[in-house]
Amino acid sequence: MTAATTLPTPSSRAHREPVEATGTAVLDVVVPVFDEERDLGPCVRRLHRHLTDALPYPFRITVADNASTDATLAVADALADEFAEVTVVHLDEKGRGRALRAVWSASDAPVLAYTDVDLSTDLNALLPLVAPLISGHSDLAIGSRLAPSSRVVRGVKREVISRCYNVLLRGTLRARFSDAQCGFKAIRADVARRLLPLVEDTGWFFDTELLVLAERSGLRIHEVPVDWVDDPDSRVEVVATAVADLKGVARVGRALATGALPVAQLRRELGRAEIGAADERVGVAPGMTAQIVRFAAIGIVSTLAFLLLYSLFRAALPAQVSNLLALVITAVANTAANRRLTFGIRGRRHAGRSQVEGLVVFGLGLVLTSGSLALLGALAPAASHGIELAVLVLANLVATLLRFVAYRAWVFHPRRQQV
Repeated sequence: MTAATTLPTPSSRAHREPVEATGTAVLDVVVPVFDEERDLGPCVRRLHRHLTDALPYPFRITVADNASTDATLAVADALADEFAEVTVVHLDEKGRGRALRAVWSASDAPVLAYTDVDLSTDLNALLPLVAPLISGHSDLAIGSRLAPSSRVVRGVKREVISRCYNVLLRGTLRARFSDAQCGFKAIRADVARRLLPLVEDTGWFFDTELLVLAERSGLRIHEVPVDWVDDPDSRVEVVATAVADLKGVARVGRALATGALPVAQLRRELGRAEIGAADERVGVAPGMTAQIVRFAAIGIVSTLAFLLLYSLFRAALPAQVSNLLALVITAVANTAANRRLTFGIRGRRHAGRSQVEGLVVFGLGLVLTSGSLALLGALAPAASHGIELAVLVLANLVATLLRFVAYRAWVFHPRRQQV
């Protein structure tokens, strides 16, 4: 991994300055192509017409030719002669990521975007895509085919592959964006200058790697629901691309785990400051009464969830194992809910520490409930399932009282949140 270089940081971690229209292009839209002599002309003409009609800013269309072996480069040069806003960049090596890095790194436009040459994505989403970047509201923007309001026409095979891939990203890299591979994205140039040197992939995984790095760096990613129609003549090799993506996921996951990617430094320099970061106890009514009411409500829900899970597990597992599993599952959700709702702590600062300490506190509940079950087993071996649940409710009530005290005096104490 390349070490982060020292460059001027964006104007503020709290916000970005709006882009001012100048004589140069405000938006540079890149069209990466490889052997697309047939589709390139219609694509650029349609894109140029749309930008002329819909975008109230100067623009540029950059055709990035990835070592084409047909007449693509000649077509691109002819388009550049036809339109003053069209330029051509030729690369001797293939790779969509390589093309985007080359053009975006050299562009003088403050907002950079790209679209696939097939224009599967409806261009009416282009202005909503780049507007938050121009205004300074967001740092990156992506078109999403998986948003609830998106309208998508494609085969079952590609639909399943796309959704499985995004589930994989959520499970392995903790990604929160919904669609990594839609060929319709934009980024502010000041942010791109910092992130691109750290992105290694030169192919299809380039998008995913850039988005994961941006998200981990605390940048804001704007998602736009799109209308998308699959191109039946797509050149994407599904199997080879899937294998490359899996390798990329493993590589990026390893880099994040070992600290090879300087996301902490990038978050300090680029990331948007959390709202209420100086005082994370924002929005909760003061005093113990409000905290007790909220804690009790969460406790009731947690107890019901615990009893339900215990009953489900008890149908196939011993009592102690069922108790342990039910407690662990409800512990994480209970701690997160109390952190935010009862004690008013927002943002991710100390969230990991709070979860660990919350599990320690729940360990007390495990001791009390397990001890109660053990005592019941010794005194009344033939006790019914209803008696087991009654004993567990009483033990949970005691554990809940002690948990509130531990939360308030230790885990979520105001002084500890400022450390």
